[in-house]
Amino acid sequence: MAQHSAHTGSHGGHGGHSDSSQSHEAHGSFKSYLIGFLLSIVLTIIPLVVVLNGWMTGTGAMVVMLGSAVLQFVVQLVFFMHLREEKKPRWNLMALILGLLILLTIVIGSIWIMTYNQVAH
Repeated sequence: MAQHSAHTGSHGGHGGHSDSSQSHEAHGSFKSYLIGFLLSIVLTIIPLVVVLNGWMTGTGAMVVMLGSAVLQFVVQLVFFMHLREEKKPRWNLMALILGLLILLTIVIGSIWIMTYNQVAH
């Protein structure tokens, strides 16, 4: 009995330690969080500086803001939501795609209704 418990204890201890180190690595490192944070700050400051200083107006400013927003979205997904580290099946990616489809349906449907609403004209 002592031999069985010693064997089980050493296996369980090793397996538990290995699992905790793997799960810790899967959640990102300080370096990846720092890089993501710095990129987020830079991608927030760029459109702010462009608009407040009047370097661009109209369409140019809108392109800079939208481009920064899309890049900010990608940085958030990669560095903070760990989308690239996910194993199969990619449930987070599928949930993201479903959410984007619902969002696009609502936005495009709303624009279509506002554009072609004959009652308001």
